[in-house]
Amino acid sequence: MEMSELNDTDANAVEQTVPAFCGDGMEKLHAFQEEVQALQETMRDIECIGGDEVAKKIRGLMTELDTFEPSITMIGQIKSGKTTLVNAMAGRPDLLPADVNPWTSVVTSLHFNAPRPANAPIATFQFFNQGEWEHLVENGGRMGELSSRAGADQELEKVQRQVAEMREKTKERLGRKFELLLGQEHRYQYLDDTLVQRYVCMGDEFDDLSVEEKQGQFADITKSADLYLTAANIPRAFCIRDTPGVNDTFMMREQITIKSIRDSKICVVVLSAHQALSATDMGLIRLISNVKSRQVVIFVNRIDELQDPAKQIPEIRASLLDTLANNSGPENPAIVFGSGYWANMALLGTTGDMIEESAQALENYAASDISPDVTGMDNDRAVWANSGLPALFDELCARIVESSGAKVLASSRKRAANYVAGLRASSSIVSLRSDSDQVQRLSNEEVQALVDEIERDAIGTLHERLDIVFDRFSSRTDQAHKRFLDRALESLLQHLELYGDHEVWQYSPDGLRMLLRTGYQVMRRNYADACDECFEATADILTRAYGEVFAVQADNFQVEAPSAPDVPPPVTLAQTIALDLKTSWWKGWWGRRKGYRAFASGFYDLIEAETSPIVDELKIAQADEIRASAEVVLREFLSEQRGILADICVKAQVSIEELHGLYGVTAQDEREELFDMIFEELDIDYIIEGEAA
Repeated sequence: MEMSELNDTDANAVEQTVPAFCGDGMEKLHAFQEEVQALQETMRDIECIGGDEVAKKIRGLMTELDTFEPSITMIGQIKSGKTTLVNAMAGRPDLLPADVNPWTSVVTSLHFNAPRPANAPIATFQFFNQGEWEHLVENGGRMGELSSRAGADQELEKVQRQVAEMREKTKERLGRKFELLLGQEHRYQYLDDTLVQRYVCMGDEFDDLSVEEKQGQFADITKSADLYLTAANIPRAFCIRDTPGVNDTFMMREQITIKSIRDSKICVVVLSAHQALSATDMGLIRLISNVKSRQVVIFVNRIDELQDPAKQIPEIRASLLDTLANNSGPENPAIVFGSGYWANMALLGTTGDMIEESAQALENYAASDISPDVTGMDNDRAVWANSGLPALFDELCARIVESSGAKVLASSRKRAANYVAGLRASSSIVSLRSDSDQVQRLSNEEVQALVDEIERDAIGTLHERLDIVFDRFSSRTDQAHKRFLDRALESLLQHLELYGDHEVWQYSPDGLRMLLRTGYQVMRRNYADACDECFEATADILTRAYGEVFAVQADNFQVEAPSAPDVPPPVTLAQTIALDLKTSWWKGWWGRRKGYRAFASGFYDLIEAETSPIVDELKIAQADEIRASAEVVLREFLSEQRGILADICVKAQVSIEELHGLYGVTAQDEREELFDMIFEELDIDYIIEGEAA
């Protein structure tokens, strides 16, 4: 691990003044942040009246709101200008190197305004571990597996040569410590362009440079980079994740990009205006077809290179929508046209120095009906508006606010409301204790035993319901897999009967992907229903438990159930398999078969071996992960309720004078008014007729 000391120069490297127009398009995120701050103000009121334990939990909720970091994953074509666009979005034209090593597979996460502990690293670089590296250099990665399995000897040899070349260059760069670096992490308390380029940029000539200046020194073994920056134009924590894309020699990028999309709620697909989508971009289409349409934004970049943007943009849009419709892509996706080049020129204040062709394209576009309204704007701001960045931010912020943002606000409100409901139950003890000292029917030990029983039953019920959901999903997935293999085999046999083995047969695996995607969507709905039913039933049981524990009538009391956790998109389905490859890949495999029976059995084994890992990833690995996330939500909910009950039990034992002192007010009516006001601010109705705790 490396660590560098922070100094004033380093701090300036992370904090950079950006033009005011960089905030254009962020209005919805500003409104969301105001809503967060209003909720936090209400939480501070709860903190003031709740005692030490509740105050601690409320502060934890406020911290969770502060650290909520919506993330945007950027994917794109090679030479689409994706990294140039990311730099413009960050307000730093030279932050990330645009010319990367052809086999660099670094995922670079830009964390804006993320709360961090004192002396936390500002830049962190994670290297591939030994297993990941060996998979690449020994087998040629995913592409090597495909080549070997499909019998594409020439392609396999090509991959092996490239791997050997990369391995030798990497060892030459890093020397004897190369093996020791695998699996390690380098951390720095400063950030500058030279540092970034050591880990994510191409560079081979190191003879005349110091170790600190060696551009691309660690690029071949760097897996991810996390950079922490401040940005005055972005109202809260925000992450932009730049991925290597899906086109690379060893398909390592494909695997890493798939994981990145699973970990984000929204993805931006960056295309070049010269080649919006083509057959070579099927990997991109497969990726975004497995993500909800509302979670995809397409940015068509480099319109500055079009001869006639006003005429060509509508044509590109129509062609793009047609290609997506014909290839099962997302329906009616948001499409934004723009130019990372224009955006960076505006940031640098050098719009007057544009190359002539780009300036002419800007003039053509700005004069058209499809360009944004720039009335009253100065020149740089007008160019920024025409670059498409404000429109892109507007689309992204809308999706953040309505999806992950809405979910985190709802969850925080529910949890805060549960704490207030507990306080209201505690407060009811005050008036009852005035006449009697016995308000707790069960001993503390009996209360804990009761909650233990509720937790055991709830967890057991959750797993029983999820067993049904995942068993059905597994069965449906296996059936779809077998039907696909049977249909493909029948198609192969028909081909052989018609054409013999003189013409290489082709078959698309998209039918399998569609069947699996449909099954996954059904599973996602059933999973959410099972979680909601179990969580709500548990909340009702806990509400009644308060009545068993305390002799307190509380007509306005109801435990609020948590929401079901999100299910990540099935982007594993986008993985390239042998049937996606060009016909030339099959020639070696085809030539080795002798007789129709050999064709049939060989094909079945090949495609089953290719598709089984995808099927298993969905029905086993991903299902286990989704199941675990539901259990975490339920256990955290039960833990909070256990704490609330324990806190009320403590208040049931202290003197009336001490009990009054636990609240900022002593009059019962005044407390009730305060609770009503807080519930109103939390926007949750707790009036449940006929319920008593």
